Amino acid sequence: MKFGWIYVTGDSWDERKEIVKDALESSIPAVFVPTEDIKRVRELGNIKVVSKDLDADVVVIEKGGDLDILRKAKELGKETAVYIPIEGKEDEEYAVEVSKYPYVDYIIVEGKDWTVIPLENLIAALGDSNVKIVSVIDSVEEGKTAYEILEKGVEGTLLRSKDTNEIKRFSKLIEKINAERLKLDYATVKKVEPVGSGDRVCIDTCSIMEEGEGMLVGSYSRGLFLVHGETVENPYVATRPFRVNAGPVHAYILCPGNKTKYLSELKAGDKVLIVNKDGLTREAVVGRVKIERRPLILVEAEYRGDILRTILQNAETIRLVGEEGKPISVVDLKEGDKVLIKFDENARHFGMAIEETIIEK
Repeated sequence: MKFGWIYVTGDSWDERKEIVKDALESSIPAVFVPTEDIKRVRELGNIKVVSKDLDADVVVIEKGGDLDILRKAKELGKETAVYIPIEGKEDEEYAVEVSKYPYVDYIIVEGKDWTVIPLENLIAALGDSNVKIVSVIDSVEEGKTAYEILEKGVEGTLLRSKDTNEIKRFSKLIEKINAERLKLDYATVKKVEPVGSGDRVCIDTCSIMEEGEGMLVGSYSRGLFLVHGETVENPYVATRPFRVNAGPVHAYILCPGNKTKYLSELKAGDKVLIVNKDGLTREAVVGRVKIERRPLILVEAEYRGDILRTILQNAETIRLVGEEGKPISVVDLKEGDKVLIKFDENARHFGMAIEETIIEK
């Protein structure tokens, strides 16, 4: 996962405070601040503090500084970093050397009269290292380049900017880079029938969904159906664009990191994966989960000769995603309709994909 931090600059705390607030509001995970601001930042909100002090969450020393400070920081359970201005080949060599120490977590590199070449050299030299490279940047465009160098890029960037809009664009860039793209395909509906009542799960998230977005849910881990969010206007109830009426308690849902959970396991604060009709994903935080007894309907579909099944609430407002990415209500589903699914040849063990034969029926 790529990450981005904000380098906080300014002549006064009032000026720097606004940058920290922008970082917090943009969900930036960490800010690099002067040592005198560490306590002030923590009073503003829950954000990781990077600074040249043992009281920071990420303790930084300058190039050539006392490495014993980093050893001490690790003993205190802190993360550590070395800040290295790159002005020549000897600075690259120093960066590679300090990256060998087990008590160094990050190298923060700032280019003076260069853009890409030293980063290419460091990425190539540290390919097998556990140390993360953080590149100092002055714009979102520089960040995009740094994340893509040698098709691997740096793990993190440190943006120097006082522009609120630039910080927001920076946050969106990182979200976009980290978004997984899933391969979805169409399965052909073979059967739709009521199966009685059961306990079904509604997932209310802290995000607003759009048409074509939903969550991947199914009775079988090898075949998950794209269940549409409640974003479609209808004459029965108001839309709930933050909600997916996902399925019964036993069903799987795909979560970040290609892991699955049972719907019954979800709770407020968990993260789930919102997926659109093109397979693009984004994370969402669960606000609450509602489990209620409702009438259910079985949907059976065929994909490359394999029969996949899921169970959903039997109601007009529950939709899968049909051809051309259009939502289709389960009460309108019929044999021969096409619906989007994610097929996975791997089995699942405690939610993780494994190469093992498991029969699901």
